[in-house]
Amino acid sequence: MANLLLVDDDPDLLKLLSMRLTAAGHRVTVADSAEAALTQISLARPQLVISDVRLPGRDGLALFDEIHARYPALPVILLTAHGTIPDAVEATARGVFSYLTKPFDGKALLDKVDAALALATPATLVPEAGGEDEAWRSEIVSRSNCMADLLAEVRMIAASDARVLITGESGTGKELVARAIHRASPRAAHPFVGVNCGAIPESLLESELFGHVKGAFSGAVGSHRGLFVAADGGTLFLDEIGDMPLPLQVKLLRVLQEGSVRPVGSTQAVPVDVRVISATHRDLEVAMAEGQFREDLYYRLNVVSLRVPTLAERREDIALLANHFLLQLGEKYGKRVTGFAPDAIKALTTARWPGNVRQLHNVVEQVCALSTTPLIPLSLVQRALRTPSMEVLTYAQARERFERDYLVGLLKLTDGNVADAARLADRNRTEFYRLLQRHNLTAGQFRA
Repeated sequence: MANLLLVDDDPDLLKLLSMRLTAAGHRVTVADSAEAALTQISLARPQLVISDVRLPGRDGLALFDEIHARYPALPVILLTAHGTIPDAVEATARGVFSYLTKPFDGKALLDKVDAALALATPATLVPEAGGEDEAWRSEIVSRSNCMADLLAEVRMIAASDARVLITGESGTGKELVARAIHRASPRAAHPFVGVNCGAIPESLLESELFGHVKGAFSGAVGSHRGLFVAADGGTLFLDEIGDMPLPLQVKLLRVLQEGSVRPVGSTQAVPVDVRVISATHRDLEVAMAEGQFREDLYYRLNVVSLRVPTLAERREDIALLANHFLLQLGEKYGKRVTGFAPDAIKALTTARWPGNVRQLHNVVEQVCALSTTPLIPLSLVQRALRTPSMEVLTYAQARERFERDYLVGLLKLTDGNVADAARLADRNRTEFYRLLQRHNLTAGQFRA
């Protein structure tokens, strides 16, 4: 079942098309103008847009241009009368998936729809267990448009064996995107193996990647097959590829060129069938300019590039992610937590998040571990965020609080002696007693 958006200012045609497409098993949303269509797309991303060329205000061609600029992976089919066929042909050359000339029969429409959906969601993808079409992206919790765009691209490139370079700040979830590519690909039944190139010393990384034979170096008491061989048939994820030492970059380039690895200490190459996905938070073009990353390796790895947005760019996901993590961590810590107080959610959604999703997870884990109530309060969130608690009081409330704290301080200083406290406050005893009564304070509370 696919989500389709129909755009036409003719209500009768919209009704007819909706009936045909719904009968074919699709979910259909309608819009009567280009502006309404763009609004609808921003609310819920369809998998296909079918639009008339002639629309009030902005026409279907202008609508296509806007869609193509914002959502390049979203296919568009144009409906055209005979007089607008040249426009539709021109639009096809510019990237419109196809067009249909009115009047058209139902089969022609469904054939075009099926072809467009096959392009947007390739049929070569491995069917998911239980028939759940979204299982490949189950680890990625999101409802934001920028993540929807990213996942649409993930789904499209998963069917091929093209190498992918994933960029993005630390903590944005680059490995989750790599796993989603693997799970949506024909390699899903084979291993997904990941390694952080910056976390392993150079002397060990070569052996970890390519393997070694017994006696290859001091301490090599047995043979090790290496991660390339371990990932054979599947996907190898090279995280923080920008931190790989230059000597190893040369050897990795050779593996990508030859499709085989030579274990340390061996003279025999082992053929491997591996899709390589790499990721980095560094700007590799700057690293190349500084001589820290090989240009030939960069172009081998960067066949398709994906950028994972920061958490600040997908703020509409913050509440969703926070509650998702809270549910998981509540089970981990045995806490009966049900959610966040409204002001706590507001604090989360407006925070800076330099550490992105990883930082959000850490914050939620801290508040979950410390919480004594089902609803997480603002104070715990502020503590975890290390932001000062800011309470806005009215003038009367602030004066009341100051006055009480001032009286308490005086009585502590004088050990509850009202005469001494009144003299320090430059007030007579009668007035001072009235102040104590107003704040429900008694001198006896402060006597040793």
